[in-house]
Amino acid sequence: MSERILVINPNSSEDVTRRMSEALDGLRFEDGPAIDCMTLAEGPPGVETDRHIADVAVPIAATVEREQNRTSAFVIACFSDPGLHAAREASRVPVFGIGESAYTMALVRGERFGVISILSRALSRHRRHLAALGLLDRLGGDIAIDMGVTELSRGEKVRQRMREVGAELRDRHGCDVLIMGCAGMAQYRGGLENDLAIPVIDPTQAATALAIGAVRAARQ
Repeated sequence: MSERILVINPNSSEDVTRRMSEALDGLRFEDGPAIDCMTLAEGPPGVETDRHIADVAVPIAATVEREQNRTSAFVIACFSDPGLHAAREASRVPVFGIGESAYTMALVRGERFGVISILSRALSRHRRHLAALGLLDRLGGDIAIDMGVTELSRGEKVRQRMREVGAELRDRHGCDVLIMGCAGMAQYRGGLENDLAIPVIDPTQAATALAIGAVRAARQ
């Protein structure tokens, strides 16, 4: 079987999938696995609530089960990691959640991480996830830009708000590394990192990098 990583966008936005795929171009190389991105047609326009997370868990697990015979690793590209454990239970190959992967990457890039979230109602969900992972003591802050997934293509308006939130996390909360709390923010990572002069982690890139490592290790 040819090596392949399948990145699943659990929302139904093809625009988010396109921007996410473009952000992964730097991880596509001649000797590496193919990186395919797909949109979950059954998903909502944006996965933004606990109900959305519950609703997409079953189709995500079904997609993993259906695709695993021609896939070397999966990435679930939603920061809340919907269906992650069900997908792992259904799969014979590694499954990475972008939230869990971003936190893992942040631990080795800095001492205190901050999260730039999309909506304020996501903050308590993030804290529950971090508590389950035992990482609350490394969280410096989590601040929302208060824009939904479908608003993240608005260019300069989004950039400005992310810069404001990122600067607050850096200067007032003491964060020395930032995590973008949505796969739909991918296009803003490089500019934000340049503006703020601290590492900024795109969660889909983080998860895909870990998936590449797992696939390459399996060659041995």
